Amino acid sequence: MPQGSIQDVGPAPNRIEEPKPPFPKQHLDGTGAEYELRPRPRYDASRYRAAGKLEGRVAVITGGDSGIGRAVAVLYAREGADVAITYFSHDRDAEETRAAVEAIGRRCLVFKGDVGNPEFCRQCVAEIVRELGHLDIVVSNAAVQTTVHDLEALTPEQLERTFRTNVFGYMYLVQACLPHLGPGSAIIATGSETGLFGSGRLPDYSATKGAIHALTRSLAERLIERGIRVNAVAPGPVWTPLNPADPGLTPEQVSRFGERTAMGRPAQPEEIAPAYVFFASAADSSFVTGQILAELGGVNP
Repeated sequence: MPQGSIQDVGPAPNRIEEPKPPFPKQHLDGTGAEYELRPRPRYDASRYRAAGKLEGRVAVITGGDSGIGRAVAVLYAREGADVAITYFSHDRDAEETRAAVEAIGRRCLVFKGDVGNPEFCRQCVAEIVRELGHLDIVVSNAAVQTTVHDLEALTPEQLERTFRTNVFGYMYLVQACLPHLGPGSAIIATGSETGLFGSGRLPDYSATKGAIHALTRSLAERLIERGIRVNAVAPGPVWTPLNPADPGLTPEQVSRFGERTAMGRPAQPEEIAPAYVFFASAADSSFVTGQILAELGGVNP
């Protein structure tokens, strides 16, 4: 059973006690390795019932080594898709995602690199099409964030890196994939509640998420005549390595992550991933494009 499993928390599958703060005080180095995070994020979605909605499809998921990206890869595989994931640095996490997908009986290609580099995106997509034959679903999920305590401390380097990864990476990925997408294809981006409401401690990150929402709607308008749907999911707090690896957050702040939602906790990745199935599946969302689906745990600023 994968270490991220929720199957050991009780016999009632529809009433599962989700982890709530306070969590252990911790901080992850670099961009954050999921295997070091405690408690482990839940991604295998034991309550989810697949229905073959993505049978024969091929998906690429950036940031697929951990967090929401890993949970999406697992659900896509359970729905019958082969997947390819990109990741930036954490080999062990990427291999866990690959193993989880392959245990379901689907193929999983793994690419290490920076989505902010357009050549990396082009090379990945070319290899995906060569190995898996085609491409149908694009999930732009990779992101970085750094809390800013003083606006004057927001460096040009941080600003450029955040936009290059979060926004440029989205556009570069779409540009690389478009020649291979046809009617019925789907593009899905990971937005954020910060892109809806802003965040004083995350000005650059919030700006990129707002840009992702606007870009999603722009692409939806541009691509509708080609039969390609474009949507985004805007989560609230989710228990992934992103925040525990934020150098601007203390271990104490990490331990309280998500406590201000109406549910008193962050989401688990497996709770967010079904929205990506919805947007990818023509059986569910063939008449839906240009939408930003907020999953906020009841947060109303």
